[in-house]
Amino acid sequence: MSSVFLVIDDDMVSQFTARYAVEQCSGESQIYVCESALEGLDLLTNLKITNKPIPDYILVDLVMPEMNGWEFIDKLQNYNNSSRKIKVFIMSAFTNSKDREKAKNHQLIEGYYEKPISKSMIQNMIKSY
Repeated sequence: MSSVFLVIDDDMVSQFTARYAVEQCSGESQIYVCESALEGLDLLTNLKITNKPIPDYILVDLVMPEMNGWEFIDKLQNYNNSSRKIKVFIMSAFTNSKDREKAKNHQLIEGYYEKPISKSMIQNMIKSY
């Protein structure tokens, strides 16, 4: 069974490494990559409108222009009211104890990973579900 992934990050290197890690773990997965949180929200809206599968997993960076990862996650609650919950994972280049604690206690966030995202990190995400 293939999964649907959404990677949201404004850094091309991080986009590439996350996509590559997903492809190594699950070659049949659908992978969307967005350069901003706003683009990610637009994609989710379009998938919903066109009745296409929404992501099973979202990997989102916290530090982005226009809308940061936390603001994206707050808006994501509109998409998580369906019977199938989207699993959200933070990926960050910065180790911040406040962000880690906030992620740990946030109801929508399943985990927090430091960049670069690796094959083993993706395997852990998938294995958990």
